[in-house]
Amino acid sequence: MDVAATMLDLAKRARKASRLMAGADPAAKKNALTILAGLLAEEPAEVYQANARDMDAAAAAGLDAPRLDRLRLTPAVMAAMAAACREVAGMPDPVGGIEALKKRENGLLVGRMRVPLGVVCMIYESRPNVTIDAAILCLMAGNAVILKGGSEALESNKALAGLMRTALARAGLPGDAACLVETADRAAVGALCRLDQYIDVMIPRGGEGLIRAVTEQAAMPVLKHYKGVCHAYLDADVNEDQALAVVLNAKAQRPGVCNALECLLVHADRAASFLPRVAETLGRAGVRFRACPRSLPLLGERAVPAADEDFGYEFHDLILAVKVVDSMDEALAHIAENGSNHTEVILTQNHDRAMAFLRLADASMVGVNCSTRFNDGGELGLGAEIGISTSKLHAYGPMGVTELTGAKFVVLGQGQVRG
Repeated sequence: MDVAATMLDLAKRARKASRLMAGADPAAKKNALTILAGLLAEEPAEVYQANARDMDAAAAAGLDAPRLDRLRLTPAVMAAMAAACREVAGMPDPVGGIEALKKRENGLLVGRMRVPLGVVCMIYESRPNVTIDAAILCLMAGNAVILKGGSEALESNKALAGLMRTALARAGLPGDAACLVETADRAAVGALCRLDQYIDVMIPRGGEGLIRAVTEQAAMPVLKHYKGVCHAYLDADVNEDQALAVVLNAKAQRPGVCNALECLLVHADRAASFLPRVAETLGRAGVRFRACPRSLPLLGERAVPAADEDFGYEFHDLILAVKVVDSMDEALAHIAENGSNHTEVILTQNHDRAMAFLRLADASMVGVNCSTRFNDGGELGLGAEIGISTSKLHAYGPMGVTELTGAKFVVLGQGQVRG
């Protein structure tokens, strides 16, 4: 098989479909997603059979337990995908909406209209549910999408893509609006990255290595986040009971995800009272600590001295870096040096410092007295998400339907000419 030629044909078909999707009736898009929800809710045997083949092959290849868990399609996962379809279908269609229409002195009305991005190419690893989440958001935003999942989920993705094509056909929309790359050949990614004539944007979702590889090869814009190094700063003026519950949730609920807490910064005035409680409570949840010299004596036997590289590191594990700081300014300086523009949180009862932290912490989501785990499209009201962008152009944070559109200027006149 000529991979480059196959990818070129795929991209051309997606480009043709994107022109049809840009003018699609909003009711047809909503209908396609509703039909897809029904197909997923029926839990078709062929999807489970395909997933079982992937699971068997992955286990034989020695895939570790966390990645096997992400690969597995259960009734709960299928139900969640169906729910996401229904939620996105129920959202307002952003395409064609005109924002901020203003009248100029010469009588012209100038505004910005939401328009589809065109062809989105999504490259991702492991989790087959991303196939559905990415597709429904792109389709609702009037785009066509090319889906390149990991080789370990190829059979599952084929089965899910088949359901999508069925739903699109029943709704009168082009099946090529959701194209799956049906090869495990790694050359496919490089070939897609060169097709900027047909593909408008690349969105890699996975490990840092995958994202850097796509970014380095892509001839078109890339929406990306390299890693999630998330901090929580515990201020001197804090409710410790509330803060302890937040820190426990942020670190221990799902330590392997990008919005899990990786570093706790504690004001020196609270270190002696708060850190032993952290050691006890998080220690019971299995958390170990990489501690700065000031925090080490306060964290007990589960703590070891932190190395320089532990600050700014994404552990993906029940490991938490801890550092004592003397002020919020020192905490913000640490975040600026070691953060990844993903998620930063302050735990405080001081309104002025909370508002200052919101302004000064540079991240796609900044929170006050809440878990870092809320940086998620579903939790922030986007329905599903195609990923969390830590780039500042064109989207910053979780990307839902609106973030998968752009804006063009529209001008409404009555015969005006420029002098």
